[in-house]
Amino acid sequence: MNERMRKLLLGFYQNELTNNILSFWLPRCEDKTCGGYLNCFTNSGDRLVSRDKYTWSQGRFVWMFSKLSGMPMFKESERAEFLRLAGVGARFLTRHCLVNDGGPVRCTFLTDETGAPKSVAPGAPLDQSIYADCFVIAGLGKYAASARNETVYTFAKTLYTSAVSLWRSGNFRTLPYPLTPKYRAHGLPMIFQNVARELHDAAVIFDPDFAAALVRDADACSNDILTHFTDEHHLIREVIYTAGGFIPSYLGQHINPGHTIEDIWFHLDTADLSGHPERLGTLSRIALATLDAGWDSEYGGILHYAGLSGGMPTGDYADAADEPMLQQTVAGWGDKLWWVHAEALYTTLRLYVLTNDARFLDWHGRIFDYTFATFPNPDRELREWIQIRKRDGSPQDKVVALPVKDPYHITRNLALIIDLLENAE
Repeated sequence: MNERMRKLLLGFYQNELTNNILSFWLPRCEDKTCGGYLNCFTNSGDRLVSRDKYTWSQGRFVWMFSKLSGMPMFKESERAEFLRLAGVGARFLTRHCLVNDGGPVRCTFLTDETGAPKSVAPGAPLDQSIYADCFVIAGLGKYAASARNETVYTFAKTLYTSAVSLWRSGNFRTLPYPLTPKYRAHGLPMIFQNVARELHDAAVIFDPDFAAALVRDADACSNDILTHFTDEHHLIREVIYTAGGFIPSYLGQHINPGHTIEDIWFHLDTADLSGHPERLGTLSRIALATLDAGWDSEYGGILHYAGLSGGMPTGDYADAADEPMLQQTVAGWGDKLWWVHAEALYTTLRLYVLTNDARFLDWHGRIFDYTFATFPNPDRELREWIQIRKRDGSPQDKVVALPVKDPYHITRNLALIIDLLENAE
């Protein structure tokens, strides 16, 4: 990348972060009465529809503000404000996020605005998703490292240890992506790989022996994915049999391009920590195969789910017709999602910097053009991205995972791109 391009991209992404994304959230997200953050906005961001709080999103906000608090592009006073905002969420979570029933340490999925736990449906358990635990751990780990707060680190470590134990025992739920025990999802080793990495920075400060254990955990997750989920065509299958092997029906004959592309940089982080530079070639091949299969040749953009040869997933439903994950795939394969494209912007640019392979710069340009023509809000008073579009790029109002508006993926990837460009030679 020549210096002129580097500077142009850096300026563009810095402006996108500050003047489009943060300009929306900084006046709106903090709950100054009850603590935590408010983000149950409409998809367009024009109104707040609920003051409920999903711990999933609360943890992601804590990560976001903790990350921003360490970025040199901001003034010292701005960084201090970001750290204060991260502390708002950290205090809310450490006070309110745990299920208080005498069972294993784990997170409630949803609270009201005061932090009182709520069930998502009458009689439903409070701990609906181990993914929520993971986002809380990642956010609190990032805050503990940024604020040098050992108490928060200890809380996050305890929750991590419990979450790993529950995962390994099979005693967990995965709303909004439930899956019966017969099947295993790529999303779990993927997120635990990242969570171990996020907690690692704080552990280096407070708990070096546990930091080494976290590297081993992340490496085990990386090996699991590359060994068991990755096929001979360098595609990561999103669902496999728990007993091992690929599923010959529809449920196993698709990829989740966004998950794979996001997971690529998780693997890169793990390879850096564990000393496996040789994985770069494998990860580059997976990225290129996924982009080829996941790109919508008719309308542009990256599909939410894709068949192994691209386009709409195919195959019979066999004995998985009642699986919610299969139903989600069938209903939403052609959706175009903001987070998928945000992740792809960072991963392609990082791989270009690491490999100097022009194919990744070409992909970055193609994804850049589609992303910024499709997702930024046309209402220039709001400016923050619209989260979902139909396959052809036209508007649709549809819940994605949770009924929230969530700036995590955009902010995280813009911040990581800025880091990358500031340090690129």
